Amino acid sequence: MIVLVKPAWIRKGFSAIALWPFIILKDKRFNEDEVFMNHERIHLRQQLELLLVFFYLWYGIEFLIRLVQVGDRKAAYHKISFEREAYGNEKDLNYLKKRPFWQFLKYT
Repeated sequence: MIVLVKPAWIRKGFSAIALWPFIILKDKRFNEDEVFMNHERIHLRQQLELLLVFFYLWYGIEFLIRLVQVGDRKAAYHKISFEREAYGNEKDLNYLKKRPFWQFLKYT
């Protein structure tokens, strides 16, 4: 399900957030971008695989570890395994049809 919100509700520098079962967008134009939406759908699949709560715990802990490693919030975000999988496969619109279970582990 797609939800549109006021831009101020999503952190500066981000256009959307996937919070299962929703993809929350700052602007309805993002809903028309297939690559962008595929990225967010990859996150929804990751969240389901880790039963939601474990996804958020893992994501937060990995972000903190990466932040200590690189010392920069943006670089730490891009080094998170979930983001690496999503960015690495967002252009493959058939990715979710063939994606193995827990594929994000390949990116740790």
